[in-house]
Amino acid sequence: MERFFPVFRALGLLLSLFSLTLAIPLTSAHILRDGAESAYDIAFFATLGSGLALWCVTRRFRRDLNVRDGFLLVVLAWSVLPVFAAIPLYTQLDISFTRAYFEAVSGLTATGATTLAQIDSLPPSINLWRHLTIWMGGMGLIVLAVAILPMLGIGGRQMFKAEIPSPMKDTKLTPRIAQTAKGLWLVYVGVTSLCALAYHQAGMSAFDAFCHAFSTISLGGFSTHDANFAYWNSPQIEGIAIFFMLIAGMNFSTHYIALTGRDPRAYLRDPEIRWFIGVLLASVLLITFYLWGFQIYDTSTHTLRYAAFNLISIATTAGFANADYSQWPFFAPLWMLFLCSFVSCSGSTGGGIKMMRAVLLYKQVYRELLRAMHPRAVHPVKLGGHSVPRNMLFAVLAFSFIYMVSLVTITLALSFSGLDIITAFSAAVASLNNTGPGLGLVGPGGSYAPMNDPQIWICTFAMLLGRLEIFTLLVVLTPAFWKK
Repeated sequence: MERFFPVFRALGLLLSLFSLTLAIPLTSAHILRDGAESAYDIAFFATLGSGLALWCVTRRFRRDLNVRDGFLLVVLAWSVLPVFAAIPLYTQLDISFTRAYFEAVSGLTATGATTLAQIDSLPPSINLWRHLTIWMGGMGLIVLAVAILPMLGIGGRQMFKAEIPSPMKDTKLTPRIAQTAKGLWLVYVGVTSLCALAYHQAGMSAFDAFCHAFSTISLGGFSTHDANFAYWNSPQIEGIAIFFMLIAGMNFSTHYIALTGRDPRAYLRDPEIRWFIGVLLASVLLITFYLWGFQIYDTSTHTLRYAAFNLISIATTAGFANADYSQWPFFAPLWMLFLCSFVSCSGSTGGGIKMMRAVLLYKQVYRELLRAMHPRAVHPVKLGGHSVPRNMLFAVLAFSFIYMVSLVTITLALSFSGLDIITAFSAAVASLNNTGPGLGLVGPGGSYAPMNDPQIWICTFAMLLGRLEIFTLLVVLTPAFWKK
């Protein structure tokens, strides 16, 4: 176990840094006197004290982190940090630790699922903290950490490679990994600021604008109102949300390259974006005509408005809603859940298997069909004009297999626990893909509150599994990982 002490040292520093983020809602609570002051006082000192204590015990164990260390640190960070993020919720809202931890994991994994009711009446600092955790989780706390930890003597490359949600993890934007992380965060902060400004200009209060900007760019789905986007009933606000959800659903590396190089053609060169826009556009038209055929809304304009907002929100794994789409004919919400499994681009803040893997799977299947007809012909799988290495195809196939196994296993576990099959399946899909709302009891008109503790823990594990792209977590759970 001593060989992992450098990992614990890094975790202690992460906890110490994480405590600084608690200073934001802590300050807000003291200024507003919203009753949550003591909750943040406890959380701040508990987090800072634990981090410093862990660092002091392990500070002499200093070395560069290897691949195994990187996997362990990422898993520990995403499972331990929610414990401390849950303290204000557990202390202030008088809910069980299970539900507080679920809320914290939902935030830090940018899922947006909730067990809370009467969100409008929560102390403002609690709502601020919920949205701040989801914003930090959107790009990834580890990416933020690798921009800072090198200055503290901890290399960040292995952490970054274990965290970045993309099948092409070795692609570098800048020569140094810390510089890459800083560049991505600058883009992230800039886009979030523009989103908040646009929301405020469209009629949101400054507080709501910032909270929903955090939630939109992270594709998280938390809201400060129980009615979600139906609270404003504003096509303008919904249009802004659609635009920024599309931005957040694209690869932030592409945004970085386009901005730093002042070259919009970077978007045209990204093979994922063509599929991303094409699939979403075709799906919006399909669901619009489908709903119009059932006369769900009075006019075609209203039909397009509700179809576009809810479909893009669920497909990109944002999880916002301006209508109870679970009341639509069943094909529409089922198609939306299907899309959330793969539509978001790699390197975005969305969940699911990512569009790049879906495209590679499609091309691989098409190649096998061609080989069946022409066994002697050579049909390389290409992406962006370049042949895809065989080991990458094998990795994508393996990931897709374990994804399907995980989805079926989680569905069966939730069904075994007593949930109806619609709720069990949609909760598994929504949790594993970090989407948030599903169907049945966990639909947009409900929440995860009716679930019992075992069901909550299953969904919590599913959110962590999805956010860490399955393999990162499963690697640490294998016996071979712990052998010397």
